Amino acid sequence: MPELDVSVQDEKNAFEADVAAIEKQWSSGRQAHLKRPYTPQTIAALRTSLPAPSSASSTQALKLWHQLQTHNRNGTCELTFGTTDPVAVSQMAKHQQTVYVSGALCGFSEVALPGMDHADYPWDTVPKVVDKIFKSQLWHDQRQRQYRLRHPVEERAVLENWDYMAPIIADGDMGFGSLTSTMKMAREFVAAGVAMIHIDDLAIGMKKFTVGQGRTIVPTQEYLDRLTAVRMQFDVMGAETLLLCRCDTDHAEFITSVVDERDHEYVQGATRRVESLQKCLREAQREGKDLKVAREEWKANAGIMTFDEAVETVATKEEFEAYKAELQKQQFTSLDGRREIASKTVKKEVFFDWELSRSAMGQYMLKSCVKGIVERATAAAPLGDVTWARMDSPNWDNIVEFHSEVRKVFPDRLFAFGYTGDFDYAKAGFSDEQVRTLHLDLAKLGVVWQVQPIWSLQGLNLVTEQFSKMWQEQGIAGYLKSVQGPALSTKPMTDGFEKLSYCGGYLADAFFETVAGEQIVEKGKAANFQRH
Repeated sequence: MPELDVSVQDEKNAFEADVAAIEKQWSSGRQAHLKRPYTPQTIAALRTSLPAPSSASSTQALKLWHQLQTHNRNGTCELTFGTTDPVAVSQMAKHQQTVYVSGALCGFSEVALPGMDHADYPWDTVPKVVDKIFKSQLWHDQRQRQYRLRHPVEERAVLENWDYMAPIIADGDMGFGSLTSTMKMAREFVAAGVAMIHIDDLAIGMKKFTVGQGRTIVPTQEYLDRLTAVRMQFDVMGAETLLLCRCDTDHAEFITSVVDERDHEYVQGATRRVESLQKCLREAQREGKDLKVAREEWKANAGIMTFDEAVETVATKEEFEAYKAELQKQQFTSLDGRREIASKTVKKEVFFDWELSRSAMGQYMLKSCVKGIVERATAAAPLGDVTWARMDSPNWDNIVEFHSEVRKVFPDRLFAFGYTGDFDYAKAGFSDEQVRTLHLDLAKLGVVWQVQPIWSLQGLNLVTEQFSKMWQEQGIAGYLKSVQGPALSTKPMTDGFEKLSYCGGYLADAFFETVAGEQIVEKGKAANFQRH
């Protein structure tokens, strides 16, 4: 294999030109808000000799960025939903500006072994679904374009002209492993044509739903490292792809490690000298006891709380005020620092042991609160373009507090919001009118992108069950009456196989016509194409 015949000076000039191009991109209106812990020189040195495949993703990302900024200026929002089906996506183009590809949906329908959303599917699962949907969008764009152009100019105004290239937002979960896995996943997303992906702060392999234990998050720095890895991969590829920083800290019960002092304020421990939770659960298992009950009994006996709460229980009012005043002198204080302050401001001993309360898998107990979510979201914001705090319940006061507090630090911050399928609005105190205007009220807080992530599990299942029952009971007569008849009678005709402009019949003809040397574009009534 021959060596490259490039002079050292030419290599240096090319590198400096690449650095200058990166600096220009980073100072653009699209990216000026981002803050990176690395330099343009570092990114230039990490690039390959040939350009990476990022143009489609960048085009879609810039389109999405413009859409979201327009919503932000107007106090409006985009309402979309999750699907993995290209056919459904073709109809979303008539009403939605964006398409969402949920990891949970992919885990149910796009893998060899489907199952509940434990994010245990292969790391390239969602990128492959994005690729499938993006290619279907390109096909619909192509067949619609050709269909329109085979009509005279004066007839095109009445023809359908949908924007099938709706930007795709996709679920990157927690990055699926080490930082290199996260980078590989991000690269595949960009190559697939995604406009934005979201990365969360959940711990890999610890999603539990039915055993009385909530979500487990990772330390703040580990979360930031994930986001940095994605941002670095985008930069290496020269992509404009957007990064959505999703924070799942709300109602999280555990954290994997206490290595980051920024998390210490919210870690819970035992305030009484008891046996460890791990030992308690082992004994309960040997005795055949209900582990959920045993766990809750242990928490009550141990007096589980944060260190600050433990201080408050033994301090006088004056002592606790003095303790808090010392804490406020620095932004973050480690547990050791808190112990030292307590020893100087509180007379009584403060017993607190967060090792006793560690779970069977080694996680530390965590107290989730809006303040902690705000701190984590603001730490992540400089690395991404949009912020999303996943919330387990529609608590309006918490929603307002979170978005308002983040905007005190980042006044122009864009937000996303997900409506989970089990939100109990009545229990949360919402009236029917408040539910009706919820998306509009959220938009006023800067929540410009709002999603119902799992429509395919609920909406599509409902429609399919209703149709299957009708089909079994009524046969073709029911189909003609309920589906085919109404579809064929709409104007324009509902998209389907009978509609050649939708199913690609005219596009297929155009291929044959082009090979035969025929004209496939009609310029107007005066056009006179001469075949040679």
